[in-house]
Amino acid sequence: MPRGMRVVSHLFHVQRLDRIVLAALLMMTALAGCKNASPPKGRVELPKLVKSDATFPELEQAHAQHRSNVWVDGGGTVTRILRDDTKRPRHQRFVVKVGTGPGAFTVMIAHNIDRAPRVPFKKGDDVTFRGEYVWNDQGGVVHWTHDPRGWIRWKDFVYR
Repeated sequence: MPRGMRVVSHLFHVQRLDRIVLAALLMMTALAGCKNASPPKGRVELPKLVKSDATFPELEQAHAQHRSNVWVDGGGTVTRILRDDTKRPRHQRFVVKVGTGPGAFTVMIAHNIDRAPRVPFKKGDDVTFRGEYVWNDQGGVVHWTHDPRGWIRWKDFVYR
């Protein structure tokens, strides 16, 4: 092999080795950073998932007294899944039966899907929620579930 070819070949191998060494150093640095990382302090408490016969005093009082603009916790069984409200902001809409027996009532949940993920439940699933309640003659509406103070919990997932 001519002398010039050997020099080019040698430079090619040196550059290739430099890249491999650089990649290895970057990987070791990244792994070292992970070693020192610690899990977040304190436990994040999930909203409690309850059965539909549980009581929600704020929601029940607001419903009975026809009050509006009240922040409430609630829960129950999904009885109807309505079509989405497609005007901006878009909302996933569904009806939840709260309580059992003669005191049971329904509320519609309007969950903003432009700001929070869609909840993939089915009819008959239990959910809990927190949002702002507005009374109407059909039972009322709970909205602002996407707000930092609001949420919807289905199974082990919290949507906000």
